[in-house]
Amino acid sequence: MNVKRLEANHRLSQAAVFGNTVYLTGQVGSEADTLGEQTRSVLASIDRLLALAGTDKSNVIQATIWLADRNDFPGMNTVWDEWVDKSNPPVRSTAQVDLLVPGQKVEITVVAALPQ
Repeated sequence: MNVKRLEANHRLSQAAVFGNTVYLTGQVGSEADTLGEQTRSVLASIDRLLALAGTDKSNVIQATIWLADRNDFPGMNTVWDEWVDKSNPPVRSTAQVDLLVPGQKVEITVVAALPQ
């Protein structure tokens, strides 16, 4: 079985498909100022990459969210709750970390299944 890599460069792939599983690299927000704008941008990137791989958010199995500021947790959850498929919520972890890019507030990575 081969690994299908999507939007790859010399350093990383934005997504990889192996078998019936899709792995996304950490998606970061646009250079928007607000947490809400950055979170919406991240989730739009996730939607786009999942579609490119042949799946969608209803098939997300796991999400890992990193926030630069723990006080942003409620605001990120507000945007997440608007986006997530309420009939198929993934397992999810959230942590506060020192994100590498100044001004970056949120990074999200997901693992999803391909539909059968």
